[in-house]
Amino acid sequence: MRDLLRTAALPFFVAAVCAACASGPRPEPFEQRLRGDAIVLLGEVHDNAEQHRLRLALLRRAFAAGWRPAIAMEQLDRERQADIERARRERPGDAQHVIDVAAARPSGWSWDSYRPFVALALEFDVPLIAANLSSADAKRIVRGGYEAVFDAASLAGLGLDRPIAPDWQAAQESEIDAGHCHALPSSSWPAMARVQFARDAVMAAALREHSAGVVLLAGNGHVRRDLGVPRWLSAADQTRVFAVGFLEEGDPEGLAEAFDAVVRTARAERSDPCAAFESRDGRSRAPGLSERQGPPASPRSPGGFAIPLEALAAAGI
Repeated sequence: MRDLLRTAALPFFVAAVCAACASGPRPEPFEQRLRGDAIVLLGEVHDNAEQHRLRLALLRRAFAAGWRPAIAMEQLDRERQADIERARRERPGDAQHVIDVAAARPSGWSWDSYRPFVALALEFDVPLIAANLSSADAKRIVRGGYEAVFDAASLAGLGLDRPIAPDWQAAQESEIDAGHCHALPSSSWPAMARVQFARDAVMAAALREHSAGVVLLAGNGHVRRDLGVPRWLSAADQTRVFAVGFLEEGDPEGLAEAFDAVVRTARAERSDPCAAFESRDGRSRAPGLSERQGPPASPRSPGGFAIPLEALAAAGI
């Protein structure tokens, strides 16, 4: 009788195990690209928890398969690399200590979402790279141009001494406009686009230093092949690039063309991000904003194109 009960229960046990497996993130068809010397760019909508969960699971599978890339993060400013190394020496394996020591204050990032990626780098003892331009440098560039931050040699090394193609400039300014809820004057767009170009160039430079494989965690705007980091890489390095956009339901269909692959998730619940522009000085939105099609873009969140409001204020925008 006892054996009979065990036999009868087996199908239910198997079904439960299978259901549990099915509920976890499923492998993506492109995962074979995460290997060797690849430069993998994983985008994000910054406040979408499901996308962070899927990216972490994707990377864990790649590490389990033997890949050991450096992990570069938009959330860490380039000036803090020495702080990262010091924190790792002080408390090996302590992700929170790395964040406490190396993250900018205030940072604007939700570190609950990014701590697991720091922990992953520590667990597998791979380089953790501070890849972004700081907000302080962003303010300087808005006010005084690239020369306010970079000397001539740095400009040449980053590629910022070369003219930007008109179509690239126009597309970047269009994204800046959308990313700020159509609330800013068009005269401000060129200065703000300079910041975006500088960020992408700085991130590209960080990736170039790692020839044995690297993954960049950054907003979707930064990982776009047509506008973002890949355009600042050499032709040879671009052959190693694999850019993955993590998009939300309802995002424009054409946006997928900017990436080599796309992962789609439900749209995260969020309050109206354009309210941040209204609350700066009590002014209303730009005319017609409330009628624009689709959900509003979020400063600092969905597109990755928004400039911190304090930088705009510093520039008198």
